[in-house]
Amino acid sequence: MSAKIKVGVAGLGTVGVSFCRIVLEKAQMLATRSQCQFELTGVTARSKGKDRGIDLSGAQWFDDAVSLAKAPSIDVFVELIGGEDGDALASVEAALKAGKHVITANKALLAKHGVALATLAEENSVSLNYEAAVAGGIPIVKSMRETLAGNDVSRVYGILNGTCNYILTRMEREGLSFNACLADAQRLGYAEADPTFDIEGYDTAHKLALLTSLAFGTQVSADDIYVEGITSITTADILAAEELGYRIKLLGVAQKTDTGIEQRVHPTMVPKNSAIARVSGVLNAVAADGDAVGEVVLVGPGAGGDATASSVVADLIDIGRGVRLPVFGTPCAQLQPYKRALMRRHEGGYYIRLTLKDTAGAFALIAQEMAQKGISLQSIVQRRGPVGAEPVNEQDGKEPLPVILITHDTTELAVREALESITALNVIDGKPQMLRIENLN
Repeated sequence: MSAKIKVGVAGLGTVGVSFCRIVLEKAQMLATRSQCQFELTGVTARSKGKDRGIDLSGAQWFDDAVSLAKAPSIDVFVELIGGEDGDALASVEAALKAGKHVITANKALLAKHGVALATLAEENSVSLNYEAAVAGGIPIVKSMRETLAGNDVSRVYGILNGTCNYILTRMEREGLSFNACLADAQRLGYAEADPTFDIEGYDTAHKLALLTSLAFGTQVSADDIYVEGITSITTADILAAEELGYRIKLLGVAQKTDTGIEQRVHPTMVPKNSAIARVSGVLNAVAADGDAVGEVVLVGPGAGGDATASSVVADLIDIGRGVRLPVFGTPCAQLQPYKRALMRRHEGGYYIRLTLKDTAGAFALIAQEMAQKGISLQSIVQRRGPVGAEPVNEQDGKEPLPVILITHDTTELAVREALESITALNVIDGKPQMLRIENLN
């Protein structure tokens, strides 16, 4: 066990401190499992004097990440700065060009520059590992690159953002509004002061872009993902889903279609008896459909210092063992250009909630528009009062009443065209709510 690998860490936030603690406190265990010794030789962060609760006196302090990345005193550069450009990009590029192995937890960086950085890694015969960048502590990158390598994957999907899953879980279990749950998530540290990146679906989209490349051997193409967040979800939608046998989850889905590869992030109704529906709170889940193995579902913590650091350490152990794989499971020269599927050709069932005005014949007009677009309705229910109240067959009051439609499988194009026509009829109040229904296992 004479091999020694010297490690430099850029970024000493929650994950960085957890990673350093594991490397320092579990040195003997890691040496036994990797057959080499890891030595923490360099660190950098915004503040040098901050008390981080661990002894980093054995590591040299660097004033900037690029200097650390180039330093002869390290073999592995661990980037935990964050951000798609700036110091994160400059330091990772510098490390790869200097022949250093790189480990990163930065999904935004890889979603934007992944192919270019992977090419640099190949050119310099070094590893670029990023297990922690997708679903925190869940070993999905290793699973896709190694365990499922003998499978033709047709679909990969999952709950990839713990903040959104926490909010939707609280809305369902406690009947709270979206805003109340978001405020609580911020108070508990599950959501940022500016939660836009999470609740509007962009964090999920970055992770999905990496999974898509791993699953289908395509170049990373985050800009081609259809993205919807969860800000439009109301307690009425949560209650309707419960009544219909579904739960609402923010899913990232990538799948092969006859027009290309579809990438989409949006709130989705999933059957309550499906594995994904039972994933609650801040947990993440990732599922992949392979032709040989069938469906594989991995569930675990998608964030948090120790859980994410666990994945960073796993990447380090792979480097110690001499494991070096193509960054996206396929050599860069063989990654295919991403061909975006026609999103509006997505097929499946839909939940639609409309608020009907007090207009004679409005109910019939809605059904007529759906029929004209070739949409078959599984159910159509008009209610007096909130979801959960008794259904009515006619509108007998002056207050707008909610109408819930559940369609059989149809195309998104047909549904959107029907809703545009219904809105133009001026028989509904506000914007229609539309949620896709995924009939998952």
